[in-house]
Amino acid sequence: MSVIEVQEVTKRFGDFTAIDQITLDFAEGEIHAICGENGAGKSTFMNMLFGLLQPTEGQILLHGKPVDFHSPKEAIHSGIGMVHQHFKLVPSLTVFENVLLGEEMTQSLKIDRQREKESVQATIDNFGFDLDAGDKIEAISVGAQQRAEIIKMLHRNVDILILDEPTAVLTPQETDELLDKLIELKNLGKTIIIITHKLDEVKKCADRVTVIRRGKKIGTVYNQDVTEKDISRMMVGRDVSLDFDKKPCTCGDLVLQLNNVTATSKLGKKVLEGIDLEVKQGEIVGIAGIEGNGQAELMELFSGTRKLTDGEMIYKGKKINCCDPAALRKMGFGLVPEDRYRDALNATMSIWENMIAGRHKDYCKLCFFDDKVIRQVTKELIEEYDIRNCDNIDALVSTLSGGNAQKIIMAREISCNPDIMIMSQPTRGVDIGSIEFIHQRIIQLRDEGKAVIVISSELTEIMNLSDRIYVMHKGKIVGERETSQTNKEDIGLLMAGINHQANREVAFSYGT
Repeated sequence: MSVIEVQEVTKRFGDFTAIDQITLDFAEGEIHAICGENGAGKSTFMNMLFGLLQPTEGQILLHGKPVDFHSPKEAIHSGIGMVHQHFKLVPSLTVFENVLLGEEMTQSLKIDRQREKESVQATIDNFGFDLDAGDKIEAISVGAQQRAEIIKMLHRNVDILILDEPTAVLTPQETDELLDKLIELKNLGKTIIIITHKLDEVKKCADRVTVIRRGKKIGTVYNQDVTEKDISRMMVGRDVSLDFDKKPCTCGDLVLQLNNVTATSKLGKKVLEGIDLEVKQGEIVGIAGIEGNGQAELMELFSGTRKLTDGEMIYKGKKINCCDPAALRKMGFGLVPEDRYRDALNATMSIWENMIAGRHKDYCKLCFFDDKVIRQVTKELIEEYDIRNCDNIDALVSTLSGGNAQKIIMAREISCNPDIMIMSQPTRGVDIGSIEFIHQRIIQLRDEGKAVIVISSELTEIMNLSDRIYVMHKGKIVGERETSQTNKEDIGLLMAGINHQANREVAFSYGT
């Protein structure tokens, strides 16, 4: 039986149509996955169900009756809850205090803290969550924080739960636990809607899958009737593979080395501590970890935008302490930062201007730009890197999709022939077709003898690309593994701060 019906819904922002006449239903007691490329309209569609946005045309029916939500509060009161990718929690408050935030007090202006705490704990226990209502948010893991967000909704008696990219910040173990819990909630009669691009997770838990592409519904299928490749084909319009047969790594000379590196924030807090790592010619080194554990600061160090306060960085046998990205590029660094528009592209400049950024002198003739050469080189790189919608290279780079903008950066950096390429979140906000292309280029760099460092919160990406993996936790390197000798479980435990191998060794020594 359908609990929500969406009938010919359209959402426009000015002249731009984000959602185009979508008709869809969600059944009671099912997990329904909404899949699509970045920018396809998935979040816009869900935000209409949750009252954050209102349809331009069409209608939404809840239990067969038309509804017109103008706020999340109205949606929650009607039984629809949403857990956003970025949690809405107050770190200094406890779990139960966060759960109660926003609830109306109808009986008294005074809160009976013990009674309310017991009430929230009862909800936690009723649904079988591993959570203590009295714990402060800042003291619990990211996975526990997400459970607190879900309890916030369940405590308000919602029957329909929407989750936006629910596993983006979870370890593999936390991901498995969440998917199992969603199946339990489904079996209790809840309707679960998940927005995700991780097709392996879709296959594990979803009953039905709907694919949205460029604001239009491509189709709804039963999960049991399709493969991951079928879904990705619906998303992109062609066959896509993210599995590569890499030839064995043949390492050359040491290119970059960090020895006991420490860096501090402006307030003097250590953001990196005792970092030791190295990368050689012809290998891909992956940096894994849950976001917020020092990876961004490490990339800033590599990019020359953060100073080290202790230790040393050695490049090709020479100690460097450079805080100038331009100087690093001259030394042979290629840099693809996490935030493309903040650190790598100028949104107010054209495609060709961004393509030659940082190497203008290479295209000057008698102090003037050689326009003919610039246009020729730009068009050649656009063709080589399969950058779409670039017929007019005078157009602003901001008119490109995330995937095409990322390819602009990759083309510019790789065409400079760097000795070492360092990339942070290289496929974030990128469609699955562009991910395939970027991964192929990364492996090609390695096979050409370049040193490559990939920082990513996507563990599958790290496992597929890397020859060796370092894992970061709380600003430290907590483990190093040869990819061929490890697995997702081992890396996931390290990401959570649990040294699985060390624990096994300790247990063995005590056993003897």
